[in-house]
Amino acid sequence: MARMRGFLRSKIWEPLLAAKRFIYLFALFIPVLLCSSMLLIGKPKKKYRGDRWGAVWWYGFLVSRMEAAGPTFIKLAQWAASRADLFSSLFCERLGALHSQGTPHSIEHTKQVIERVFQRPFDEVFEEFDETPIGTGAIAQVYRATLKQDLIPPSYLGPRRPRKTPAAAIGPAILKDPPPSVPTASVAIKILHPDVSKMIARDLSIMSFFAHAISLLPGMQWLSLPQEVEVFGAMMFQQLDLRNEAENLLAFEHNFSNRKVPVTFPRPLKLWSTKDILVEEYENALPLEAFLRNGGGPYDEQIATSGLDAFLNMLLLDNFVHSDLHPGNILIKFTKPPSTRELLSNLYNNLISNHDETSQAPPADHNNSDEIVSRLRALIPSPSAWTAELTTLNEEGYIPEIVFIDAGLVTTLDATNRRNFLDLFRAVAEFDGYRTGQLMVERSRSPELALETETFALKMQHLVLSVKRKTFSLGQIKISDLLTEVLKAVRVHHVKMEGDFINTVISILLLEGIGRQLDPGLDLFASALPILRQLGGQMATRESMTKNLPSSNLGALLKVWVWVEARSFIASAVVNADDLVKYDL
Repeated sequence: MARMRGFLRSKIWEPLLAAKRFIYLFALFIPVLLCSSMLLIGKPKKKYRGDRWGAVWWYGFLVSRMEAAGPTFIKLAQWAASRADLFSSLFCERLGALHSQGTPHSIEHTKQVIERVFQRPFDEVFEEFDETPIGTGAIAQVYRATLKQDLIPPSYLGPRRPRKTPAAAIGPAILKDPPPSVPTASVAIKILHPDVSKMIARDLSIMSFFAHAISLLPGMQWLSLPQEVEVFGAMMFQQLDLRNEAENLLAFEHNFSNRKVPVTFPRPLKLWSTKDILVEEYENALPLEAFLRNGGGPYDEQIATSGLDAFLNMLLLDNFVHSDLHPGNILIKFTKPPSTRELLSNLYNNLISNHDETSQAPPADHNNSDEIVSRLRALIPSPSAWTAELTTLNEEGYIPEIVFIDAGLVTTLDATNRRNFLDLFRAVAEFDGYRTGQLMVERSRSPELALETETFALKMQHLVLSVKRKTFSLGQIKISDLLTEVLKAVRVHHVKMEGDFINTVISILLLEGIGRQLDPGLDLFASALPILRQLGGQMATRESMTKNLPSSNLGALLKVWVWVEARSFIASAVVNADDLVKYDL
């Protein structure tokens, strides 16, 4: 009987549901296809970033239909928004404006999943449980709760970044890089929607049908839409197993464990995390959007620099990059490093007194973090009071700590894409943009479909020469502007790059854009300098690094390193000379 039910469900019921969904989507999107001629109406205008007014109208129409199509298509729009190598910048902006607000599932489903995982009645799992979700997305929804103490592994409540020596213990505080707070029993519970995997599989099969149909149109082959749907599908199915996010969070925490960077990630409870549920530390922190809207006051530069440093560490040292770094997934909380008096007292105890060898530096003060966050959250509607409160916190010695959440998607460049990325670095060092353009075409997914490759290579040369003219004033150059021009040329000339490579470029665009909103003078190359020094040392001394990178990469990196070092030195000398003139010295 069970076999018969399974046969009926897979061979009859599921095809009927897929057909019903197909008819609905066909009716939804056929008007969009019929109106596609609007793309040619009007003249390209600068205020539309080179698009026509008819195209702008069509973009809005398509986006509204994708929103009506449901969570999977909203996720598709958000993913497509990152593909500036395929679509115009204004179209990507419209797609990226969609938010994946799914329909909340019932509390009964949540309780069933929790009781199945914890193997006990729901009331015996939590001290507190807020039944109102704090967030509902296309795939899952999130609750805030407090676990009962007997369900928390002892290791979870320990320091997440143990210090090895007394010197290492006081170093972060001296550098104003606080050790992250110890987790509490307050957790975030992420639970998949019921039957979400079936719904996504159904939608992906329909998307694949449309992608193959569109690929038959003249001039559309270079987009390779069926392959892109496969990539999108793999990304979606990766998010359907919440154990992946738990592993990613642990990997990020491990990568940053020995770095003096005020950055942290929610700690997952792997013991209670399964395919359908993720239990992780609840981070009571402020969204970065509040700082972008109201300003960070005295913390602008520190937040911008710390966030960019964290990203460059992920990109250059770890090759393990958070792939969803929009402002909603970046939070800020505050901590207070030990005072100088406490540090000196601890140093005396460790070096002079005959205290226990395991004595450590006084920990950073996280006790007031929740209170500070609550106070600032109430001040968000009042920018002047917000800035005044931040100034007071700065005077009291509090410093910001950045929290990255929602790490379900990561990017790891394979050997080919990493070689391509480092070749771009080498091109900057050698100012050989023409060769870069040639390499990008040669290493693209479909070199034979690229258009006017000679013109493309000349455009790359022009962009690199524009950097050369401002070699020692790169703070005036927006790297995001440079990369946007690269993506525009890639799109115009049909140079099809790998998705992971483009995601990395888009992350740089986004992070530098966020950083410059807080600190207009942010210099990506200056931030990269200490990380390039560390990577150079690793590549020169560890043979294991060379196994994953082409042999030419060390030379390329050294050229970039020397160039950035020289730029830093000369720029410093110029600034000092300006100061001498200013003060008649």
